[in-house]
Amino acid sequence: MYRRFDIATAKPSDAQRAEVPHHLVDEVEPGELFTLARYVRRAETVIAEIVDRKRQPIIVGGTGMYLRGLLRGIVDAPSRDEALRERLYGLRERYGAERLYRLLRCWDPESAGRLHAADGQRTIRALELLLSEGPSWSRRLEQQGTWAAGAERFPNAKFALQFDSQRLARRLEERVDGFFAAGLLQEVEAILADGIPESASGFKAIGYREILQCRQAGQDPRSALPTIQRNTRRYAKRQRTWFRSEPGVIWLDAERPAEVVAGEIVTHWTANPHPP
Repeated sequence: MYRRFDIATAKPSDAQRAEVPHHLVDEVEPGELFTLARYVRRAETVIAEIVDRKRQPIIVGGTGMYLRGLLRGIVDAPSRDEALRERLYGLRERYGAERLYRLLRCWDPESAGRLHAADGQRTIRALELLLSEGPSWSRRLEQQGTWAAGAERFPNAKFALQFDSQRLARRLEERVDGFFAAGLLQEVEAILADGIPESASGFKAIGYREILQCRQAGQDPRSALPTIQRNTRRYAKRQRTWFRSEPGVIWLDAERPAEVVAGEIVTHWTANPHPP
């Protein structure tokens, strides 16, 4: 989504984007906040435009919450209280995400039960809703329903790629090695040199935040590599867990050539048409 953050986000190359139109890439400036609600609204517009051109939209990516928000809609919530949010961010910096999570668990255990203890971003949002006027996040879900409830808003087929766990771990480590070889450290330094603050939303992504943490601690940023590899493996594990609980996902053996896997997807889609 964020401009300038290219390498560790594995954005499609210029050649790939020239061959196949890609959307929602380089949507916003690094300092802007691109929320789930904003994504859903933007994606809805793009999907309608693609369908109007008699083309087939293909949603690609691994962020399950964004896919679910697109397919099932999102729970309405009040706008952000920036002053409160800054105080909560300050508490996270001082005490850590897990301390905030314990606070949420004490005050709103139902909301905490939906989150991982290390998910500081969503913990802060849940606390913000809890401390603002109106119902808590868990109460909103109870009143309005969850993303798991109700019909999906777009006819679709969902495909997920399955790898051998050990080979996947190696692929992920090689992926991060490739980021460093492609100039990730130089990209980070160039972004900072242009005056983009370390608090910019783009720096929250895996790969960027670990490098910033090393810089802030006075360590060689290159020492962030094993931490990025570890966090990438953990994120991939959370992705697998999410999509295994997502209804209707068709799992494909990705150990085979990409052309074979793509052929299976086309065959399934052709045999089971999903009109827009």
